[in-house]
Amino acid sequence: MIEIYFEIVFLLITIIWLSLMLYRTVKNRHFNTINEIKLLSLYICLIVIARITLFPYHLIDGHMQPLLFDKDRIVPFNKNLVPFVRMVHSYKSWKLNIIGNILMFIPVGIVWPLCFKKLDNIWKTVLAAAGYSFCIELIQLMFFERCTDIDDLFLNTIGGLIGAVIYFGIKDVIRKKCSKDSKC
Repeated sequence: MIEIYFEIVFLLITIIWLSLMLYRTVKNRHFNTINEIKLLSLYICLIVIARITLFPYHLIDGHMQPLLFDKDRIVPFNKNLVPFVRMVHSYKSWKLNIIGNILMFIPVGIVWPLCFKKLDNIWKTVLAAAGYSFCIELIQLMFFERCTDIDDLFLNTIGGLIGAVIYFGIKDVIRKKCSKDSKC
């Protein structure tokens, strides 16, 4: 059995992230504070979602428990491929599950189009959020304690949609105000 600790994953992601940011800054020969703040928000979004979706929620003796990989316990996969069956009936705190999955992905719908120019409309952003959620659900298949759930994919995508509507709605209001005032 392999134990994967969040602190190690966090450290590796942070080192890779900082290396990429340093490389980009050296390559471009300038530091843009606004871009760095945008990218920092993306980094925070990725770290928080990785923590919530991959690692056990409950602490034992005040410590976060590791993600466990055991090749002998992967199959059969812990999965739910039937929509809406487990959403309400399998969780004591089903309302928290529904609201949490939606809220967790609202920042994806806001931050990702802010950082990635190709996500220039709501539907591309929603598709990216759904793809990201799908990747998380695939990763969860590898860990017997995690459950891959079609409902999570659905709820996360709704969160991405809400975030995208917020982002593009605000962007549209600003664009209209700027064209009206000609001061932007």
